[in-house]
Amino acid sequence: MKKLPSIFRNKFFIAFLVVFAWLMFFDKNNFFQQWRMRSQLKEMQRDREYYLEQIKNDSTAIKKLKEDPDALERYARENYLMKKEGEDIFIIMDDD
Repeated sequence: MKKLPSIFRNKFFIAFLVVFAWLMFFDKNNFFQQWRMRSQLKEMQRDREYYLEQIKNDSTAIKKLKEDPDALERYARENYLMKKEGEDIFIIMDDD
C-alpha cells in the first residue's frame, strides 16, 4: 500500500482544503452566488445608463414643450389626436 504524500497528511493543508471547499460551495456568499450577483450588477448598470439617457431625452423634450407653443400644439395633435374647431382628423393605421 502506498503512503500519501506528506502534503496530504499535513493538518494545515487539510484545514485549508476544508475551508476552501466550504467557501466555494456551501457558504451563503459562495462562488456561484458571487458570479450570479456580478452578472446582475452588470445588467443593472446597463439599465441605469439606459434610464439616464431616457431622463435626459425627456427633460429636453419637456423643456422644448414648455418654451415653444408650436411644439406643444404639434405634440398634442400627434399623441392625443386633438384638433382645432372645424378640422377633420383622418387616422391611417399601418398593418404590421
